[in-house]
Formats: sequence, structure tokens, C-alpha cells
Amino acid sequence: MAKLSCIALAFIILLSACSQEPEDVSAVDSRGVEIRWTSYGIPHVKADSWKGLGFGLANAVATDAVCVLARELIVVRGEQAKYFGASEDNINSDAFHKALLHSEKLNQYLDYASDESQAMNVGYVEGYNHFIEAHAGQLPASCNEQPWVKSIELNDMARLGIGVGIRYGLGRVTDAIVTAEPGLSLAAAEPLDLFVDVETIGSNAVAFGKELTENGRGIMLGNPHYPWHGASRFHLAHLTLPGEVDIMGVGLITTPMIAIGFTSKVAWSHTVSTALRFTMFRLELVPGNAMAYRVGDKVNPIEPITVDIETPSGSVSRTAYMTHLGPVVVSDTTPWSEQYVYVMRDVNYENYRGSDQYREIQQAQNVSDLRAALGRYQGASFVNTIAADSSGGALYADMSAIPNVSAALIERCEVGNGGRVITLNGSDEACNWQIDSTAAAPGLMPPSEQPSLITDSYVTNSNDSYWLSNPDSRLEGFSPIIGNELSTRTLRTRAGLNLVEEILNSGEPVNPSTVQNMLFSHRNYGAELLLDDILSVCELKQVPELAEACDVLSNWDRKQDVNSVGAHVYGEFWRAASSISEHFTVAFDVSDPVHTPRGLTIDRSETQDYVIESLTAAVSRLQEVNIPLDAKWGDVQFAMRNGEKIGIPGGSGGSGMFSVISARLNAELQGYNPIRAGNSYIQVVTWNDDGTPDARAILTYSQSPEPDSAHYSDMTKLYSNSEWISLPFTDDQIEGDLKRTETF
Repeated sequence: MAKLSCIALAFIILLSACSQEPEDVSAVDSRGVEIRWTSYGIPHVKADSWKGLGFGLANAVATDAVCVLARELIVVRGEQAKYFGASEDNINSDAFHKALLHSEKLNQYLDYASDESQAMNVGYVEGYNHFIEAHAGQLPASCNEQPWVKSIELNDMARLGIGVGIRYGLGRVTDAIVTAEPGLSLAAAEPLDLFVDVETIGSNAVAFGKELTENGRGIMLGNPHYPWHGASRFHLAHLTLPGEVDIMGVGLITTPMIAIGFTSKVAWSHTVSTALRFTMFRLELVPGNAMAYRVGDKVNPIEPITVDIETPSGSVSRTAYMTHLGPVVVSDTTPWSEQYVYVMRDVNYENYRGSDQYREIQQAQNVSDLRAALGRYQGASFVNTIAADSSGGALYADMSAIPNVSAALIERCEVGNGGRVITLNGSDEACNWQIDSTAAAPGLMPPSEQPSLITDSYVTNSNDSYWLSNPDSRLEGFSPIIGNELSTRTLRTRAGLNLVEEILNSGEPVNPSTVQNMLFSHRNYGAELLLDDILSVCELKQVPELAEACDVLSNWDRKQDVNSVGAHVYGEFWRAASSISEHFTVAFDVSDPVHTPRGLTIDRSETQDYVIESLTAAVSRLQEVNIPLDAKWGDVQFAMRNGEKIGIPGGSGGSGMFSVISARLNAELQGYNPIRAGNSYIQVVTWNDDGTPDARAILTYSQSPEPDSAHYSDMTKLYSNSEWISLPFTDDQIEGDLKRTETF
């Protein structure tokens, strides 16, 4: 163990001289909070109250990511223009947050929470404020002594909580809300971008049950694909409140909870769900009055909400317009005309249940308990839940916050263009979200009408709908607002299902190493399906300019590991071949959705020409940026850490990668950098004979985003080599890897 330096600060007392022993520091005041730090900067927070647990978690997160957290607090407060310049984007963002996160909404959020959740929020506020006060002048370089790093209050916890929840609904139309005005010309209106790119924000998760596992217990693979930068990064921690909760895993930097992780009984992960979290409503305006609309025989006013935005050169104002269903949204497809106005109702703008939802998940004893908790609160904002337990059960569920909109209601009330966005007739009260007494809140779809499956076999999800969570136990007959059925699955979904199928066909029982290799084999399923046909076209056409590319591809191992040669050639081919589905030889077959469509019609000249054109485009693009065709993948896809290139395995899920990394080709750096998103926190969890968790994990981008942190790149280097760490969970494991201790 490396020797620790002696640092004397006013607020701590050193309990021992510098030595080879772990550092132990104590605060002057006593809050009943202890943080033990193990390798790779992992904090283990133990407290004697919920308030203390929040205090400790805030200190742990701030230790690694105070600047990111402080920056996001400025966003949700609506103060970006004040501190970071009066750009239109900043002003619109500020106006959105000020208008929608008003005091009444914040109070509703805070008042709803249980005593336990309220106490944890109070502790988190105190812990964050304690940290920035105690470390004044000693923060990371990116925010040290900046005026935007300042104390917080309880309302900020509500702002963060609501802000995370609405990111896939109202959060995607901020400009369309705060620039709305009657009669805005269609030419001036912006198009709506309502759907998340699951290449950027996606996930994989697989849970195996006792029917398949070697130890007769569950095994859980969690693999969220989240951003590598900013407020959506994960932070790894272990929280213990004796007698209440003992949980390890990750939460977003900006949320005071563990959202993905494990206990001594259950392990779970999330994948972004296909379910819509909002619907649009078309409201009929009163003739001659653009500020009033009808619902049945009743006339309602459109309420303006005007907010002032502080900028370096003075205050500016913006106005949002609110109805009983939600804010007015003006775009090229949702104009504010003389006859109609369009509004968005977002289920998570009304969701105050998240904190209590996760507290009950963390206290579940098995997957049945976990499913019951999901149904009781329906507080998960936008995700599927996949879980395994120590008894050998496996769970898939999309029992999250979903509008109660049935297929029949859509058929009766749809006034849009019939696409994925659902636009209902808001002037007909019968077309509003239906109320069911068994749902957690009015307007939510009841749990009994949401898809779930508990099995001793397996479940999986890779951001497609619930339909093929287990192809042998298909989930069908649910509202289209949740997702589609009987339709083509993405290559990434099929990659995961084929990996599971291979494991089952091997006849060998599943163990943690098997599951780890599912992801870290870094196989490209799309290439496994199509590359032989592509190479056949190379042989048929014999294009001299493509000879090297064809040779490289013929020797490629069809993986995107750091030592794989040729992965970038295939990746650029795939990017160019955006219409390749038109050339499949075996069409989608609903009776064989895992293996279809497949193959290329290489006997057709049109297909041959298409392959050659796409491969030519790939070679040209790589030559333009001076990347050799025979380069190793880790030399062209990398993370930069303090001037050091660290090769990053993984690739595009759209091309058929189960191991996902998203990065754009950077001509200046001659490679794929920076990494935008993809593999982030990865866990494989099962349980030992004595009931303790066996948890192998990695946080791909490391604990801290700060270049001056000791934990800026340590786990990233492990990930580069496809290595894992064993997470210390028991007291003996923690003490065996202890680096330092803080008490408060």
C-alpha cells in the first residue's frame, strides 16, 4: 500500500502519524457517519440515520465530482446565462427551468416523500454544503473558487429530481416551450426532436435464474450505456444503514440514491424503455381568442408564466404558456394556429415517487418483492428493470411511470399523423389519460397492464420493447404506448439473444465468468451475420482500390477489442451502408425473430454495387483522416487522460455490438475521440454459498471526471484491458482493502 502524505487541515484531527496504515481522519462534530475508502476511490458510507446516510453520500460524490454537480445545479436553477454567458441556448434553458420548476411544483415534490427520503435529502444538502465549505480554495481546478459553486437548499434536490425525470419528455422540447407564441410562423418554428437515440443513451441487461446457473442462484449482468461526460455520469458507492439498507452500486452524480446495484439478496439494472412518457394533446381554441381553449363545454384560460433571466448585461424575460395538461409546445408540426394549440403532458412532471421507489427496491428480499415495489410506486421514470436474486429468480418488468393510454383510446382519440408520437384530442375529456384506482397515481397505467415476467430461466433487454424479454415466454397484448410487438428487433438485441442462445446450446451451466465474457468478448454480431457476404462481393468484383480493405476485413477477428485489426474499416462501411436492410436475403420472420433478417442478396448486381459503394466510402473517409486500414482498434478508438491515449474496446450497437461505445471520428486526433457514451458501470453479480454477494464490476470512465484526481483514469485503464474488479462488500472485504477512513 502506498504511503499516504500528512495533511493538516483545520477541520480534521489526525488519529495516527503517517505510516503504511490506512489514513483515519475525523471531523470535530459527530454526525454518526463513517466513510471508508477502498481501491479505485470507492466510498463505503455507513451511518446511523437516513439523514446521516445522505450527508455521507453527498461528501462521497462531491469528493470525486463536485464541479459537475455544482454545474448541474446551475442548470436546474436557471442560472446558466448569469454565469456562463447569455447565449440563446442558455437563456432558453434557464427560462424552461424557472418556468416549470416553480415553487409550488418543488413543494409538491418535497412534501410527497416519506420521512426516510426527506431525511436523506436534508442530509444530502447538509453534506454537500459541508464539503464545499470545508474544501474552500481546494476544489478541483475546473471549479476552484468559481462563484457558481455555492451552497444548496432542499428545493435544489427537488429541481434535480424532477429535472432527471423529465429528460425524455418535456426536457427534449425546452426551446419549443419557451419560444412559443400565438401565430408564430411555421418557418420560424423549430422541428421537434422527441426521441432518445439509444445508441447514446441505451443499455443491456441479462438475468439468469437457477434453472441455468451453476450455483443455483441468480446471476445478473447490468450494462447501462450512459454518457461519459457531464451530469449523467455514474458514481460508484456503498451505502449502509444497519437494519434498513446495505446497498452497493451506482447513481447518477446528480441523484441522492443508488439506482443500479445489488444487496445481499437482489441485484438489478435498468435499460431505457420504449414506453412513451408523454402524449401530445391538441386543444381547440375559442374563436377569436388565442389564449382560451375548450374542454367539452368548459372554457379554460392559457396561463402565461413570465420569468426573468439574469445575464451579465442585465435581465431578460421569457414566457411559457401553461394549460391544465401541460405547457404549450410550438413547432413546425405543432403550430399555435387560430384554431388549435398543442400541449405536452409528461408523466414524470407529476412523478414525486422516485426516492421512495428506490428505497423499497433496495429493501427487497427477492425478485417478487422487487416487482411488488415497482408496482406499488411506479416511480422509475423511464426504464425497464431486470433483476436476479439469491434464491435463483430472474425478473423483467416495465412497471414504470407510463400514461394510461390504451390501444382503444388511441384509436378513438388520435388526431396526429399516426406516427410514434401520440397526439390526442385534448378538448374531449374522455380522451385524457384514464384513471385507474390500482395505479400509483391518477393517469398512470395500472401495474396489471404493464409487462413483467418472473422466471427461473432468463430475461434480457437491450432497449427494444418487452416482446422478446425471453423468446420462449413472449410478452404480448400490451398498449402500443409501451412499445411494439411482432416486429424486427435491433441487431444489438439480437446480439444479446444470440449470445444467450450460444450459452444455452453449450450445455454448460452458467457461471459469472461466462456472463462476463458475453460482454467482454466484444464480438460484432452484425459482422458475424454479413461479413462473409461482403467478402464474397470483394472476390466477385475484384476492385483494385479496395484490395487492401478486403484483405484487412478477411483477417479481422470480427471483434472490437483493442487489438482487433480492421474493426474501423467495418465500422465505416456500416456507417455508409445505411440502407443495407434493403438487401437482406432472408426477410424478418415473426416465428424466428432472433435470427431474421439476415444475409445479403449478393447474386443481385444492385447489392454488389451497394456493397462496393459503401466500402469505397469507408476507405475514402479513413484515408481522408490518415488512419491506416490495418490499424488496431485500440489505436483509433481511445480516451485521453492527461495526455495519455487509452485504447477503448467496444463499438456501435447499431452495427451489432453488444459491447457498446459511441464516439465520432475526429480528424484532428486521427481516431474516435472523445468517447461520448456507451459501456459505463458494468456489473456481474451472484451470491456465494454463505450468502454474500460475488460482485465483479468496472466503472469504465473511472470515479472522477477531474484531471487532477487520483481516480481520473485508474479504472479506465482496467477497462482498456477488459479487466474487472471484485467489489468489497462485507466488513472483512472492506477492511482488507482499506485506504482511508473519514468520520463525521
